[in-house]
Order: sequence, then C-alpha cells, then structure tokens
Amino acid sequence: MSSHALPIADLPTGLYIGGQWRDASDGERIEVLDPATDEVLADVASGSPDDGRAAVDAAAAAADSWAATPPRARGEILRRSYELMIAHRDALAELIALEGGKSRRDAEGEVTYAAEFYRWFAEEAVRGAGHVQHAPGGDKRILTVLQPVGVSVLITPWNFPAAMATRKIGPALAAGCTVVLKPASETPLTALAIAHLMEQAGAPAGVVNVVTARHPGPVVEAMLEHPATRKLSFTGSTEVGRLLLRQAADKVLNCSMELGGNAPFLVFADADIEAAVDGAMVAKMRNAGESCIAANRFLVEEAVAEEFTSRLAERMAALKVGPGTDPDNEVGPMITATARDDIAQMVEASIGSGAKALVGGGPRQGVGSFFEPTVLGDVSADDPILTQEIFGPVAPVVTFASEEEAVRVANDTPFGLAAYVYSGDLARALRVAERVDAGMVGVNRGFISDPAAPFGGVKQSGLGREGGHEGLLEFLEAKYIAVDWEA
Repeated sequence: MSSHALPIADLPTGLYIGGQWRDASDGERIEVLDPATDEVLADVASGSPDDGRAAVDAAAAAADSWAATPPRARGEILRRSYELMIAHRDALAELIALEGGKSRRDAEGEVTYAAEFYRWFAEEAVRGAGHVQHAPGGDKRILTVLQPVGVSVLITPWNFPAAMATRKIGPALAAGCTVVLKPASETPLTALAIAHLMEQAGAPAGVVNVVTARHPGPVVEAMLEHPATRKLSFTGSTEVGRLLLRQAADKVLNCSMELGGNAPFLVFADADIEAAVDGAMVAKMRNAGESCIAANRFLVEEAVAEEFTSRLAERMAALKVGPGTDPDNEVGPMITATARDDIAQMVEASIGSGAKALVGGGPRQGVGSFFEPTVLGDVSADDPILTQEIFGPVAPVVTFASEEEAVRVANDTPFGLAAYVYSGDLARALRVAERVDAGMVGVNRGFISDPAAPFGGVKQSGLGREGGHEGLLEFLEAKYIAVDWEA
C-alpha cells in the first residue's frame, strides 16, 4: 500500500446501486495505483454486467418519482452537493492528486470547476421551459413541453475525474433524469467520493448510481442493451466513441459524445508575445497536457516564431516536475507508464524526422510515470506528431507565412474540439475564430472552460454540448401537444 492514507477516511469503495453500497456480484476488485509512485492506494469493487443491469434497474425504479420532483427541489440537492464539494475541496483535491497524478494546484482548480457545474445546473433546473403558440393555420395551439430523456448512462475519463462526472450528473439531475455513472478504472475513487457527498446532500436512492469496472466493455454493453436505458453520454477517445455509437445505434439511443481533439494554437506576428506565451502555458500545461482541449499544435507566424519558441522553452524548462501531492510541483506524472511510453515514441519519431528538442525530450528517470516538459522546434508540416493527440507535456512548433495558410493547416485534421488564436488585431482574431473548424475557440486567452458555456466539438470531436443551457437541453426531449381550447 502507498504511504499516503486516503484523504477521505470513510470513503466507500463498493458499487453504489439503489442507494446502497455493495460488493460486486462476483467479488472482483480493482487496485487503484498512484502513478507518481506505482504503489497501490486502495482497491474498489469491479462491477460485472449483472451489476450494470442492476444499476439501470435501480435508476429506472427511481425515474418516475425523480422526474415528478419539483425542479426547485432537484436544484436544491445539486446546490447542497456544490456546497459539500467546496467544503471538502482539500480532501477531494488530495484524492485527485493521488489517484490521477495531477498537480495539487490543478487538482484544487478541478474541484472548484467541478463543483460549479452543480451550482450552475442547480439554477438551470428551473429553466427547462417549453412554449405555446398559435398554429400558422389557426386551427389549434402548438404546445411544446420539455420532458426528461430518461435513464442515462454516463461514462467518464480519468483526466478530470471530478469535473467530467459533475458536468454530466448536474444537467441530468436538473432535467429530471436518473443516472448510472461508469468512471474510468484508473481514477474511481473521486467518482465514489462524489456519490458519497451526493448521498449526504439528499439525492434519493436510485437517482445516482455508480458502477466501477476493471473490464468496462461488457458492463457498458449490458447497460446500453437494457430496455430502460434512453441516453448515453460519453467523454473519451474518438475510437471508443465510435464503438459506443455503433452499440447505441441498435436501440437508437440519444447520444452525447465529447471525443478527441487536436487543438491548434495560432500566434500571429501582431500578437502580444508575452501574453501568447502565458496563454500557451495554460492551454498546453493544464493537467500536464492530459486534456482533450490542450493545445496540441503551435502554429506561429514566421516573423515571431523564434521569439515565441524560445520564450516558451524557457518557461517550460522552469516547471517543477514531481508528485502532485507536493504543492510545490507543477507537473505530475502521466496517468500510466504506457501513456508515458506512447508520448516518448511520438517525440522520438519527431526528433528522428528532424525536429529539435529545445527543452525536455524524454521521460524522467526514476520511479513514476513522469515525462519532462518538452518543446519541439523545426517541426516539419508533415510530421506525424501534428496529427496525433499527444495528451502530455509536449509542444511542437511549426511556422506559417499567411492567414490563409494558418487556417488551412489548423483545419487539416479530422478533429475540431478547441482552438486558440492570438492576434493584436481583434477583427482578424474573430475572423480566424469563425473560420477555424472547432466547437470552441479562445481568442487571446488560453483557458476557455466555463460551466456556463457550451462545451463540445465538431467533426470527429463529438456530438452535442455540455455546460451552459445547451447542456440541460441534452437531457430533455421536446413533446408536441396539439390542442384547441377555444372549441
């Protein structure tokens, strides 16, 4: 076991189904590792397909009463959940740093961000309004009401174990849906902690269910095949998203997909270079680059490429690498040794093709899955690293000569989640932001996430939006009622 005690001493480690904490039906457990030390932190129940079906059964049993619960009452439970998360922010941040390797600063930021989804959707719960209108022909009224989609299966990744859970649970509960959460097996403890707090906040039995699983494929398949399931919300890789969409197609499930990205970070010659570097450090190094909206390709106009690259390399070299539990460290480990090695292969291939590592360039020696913050210069336009989601602290820099070229290169990818544009000419920045194929664009800023904003992508980066009022609508369906009360 790790030398770290879990920061939430009474944290349940079973499955949470129908308001009860219980062991997996087959007794299997998952060891949760600290990626900074490779030591075991804890073990949690590993659900089976039968457990997945039982969780959907529990959500279905609670569905009608939860949908009938007044929106204000649903919102109050979310509000209390927000307050409990803030009250336990330090413990939750420590838990995220332990099981996910995230720096303490980033972990604290994630808890605050995650809790805000509950506060936002506590307010949105009362805003699922429909409308009434005269039919154009004058023969009737068109009454449109918004109703909960129904039982929702939520699948979340390891890189933001708190925020990805609350970003789905919040709107689902606000809309009147009951849920089954299947968190990533690398970071299940945070999801269990959130369920534990929601139980304390008064969420009725069966409204929120959590099934952790070592082998998620069969468990998810069993839940999607369950006749009560009506919604799938997934955050993860495009490859897995495609598989889930195929499975969901058999039942024509309502689907929301937040998938992979390949975010371009465009810097024009008229940009404030110091501000661009500041933004680059946020867009690239939040969660050590393990983010779907992380800046993946730095496209810099030729006239300022040398200045920008050298300043970025200087800032990256100054970052302190080490376990996230040490508040002085700024860059934690990659989630697994496999993830670290995959990044190393990308960088080695890029250097082999002529790129230069201006800082970093490889894994850190010793215990843990650490990779040194890296800036690659002299990257060719056809370097394969520009087509891959790096998901780590590596910044490849390429140059462009014109606005047309910058937009063309930025859009030369099947993905379109996020993009960043830096320019001193606001008209140009907005023009480029409109032309870039991305669901979200940061103009002269490197941090774009906000619970009040619609989060999502275009092309192969996904379907639907999370956050904002749009996030609530993802869990509501419009019903049209034709009525004539003048007859």
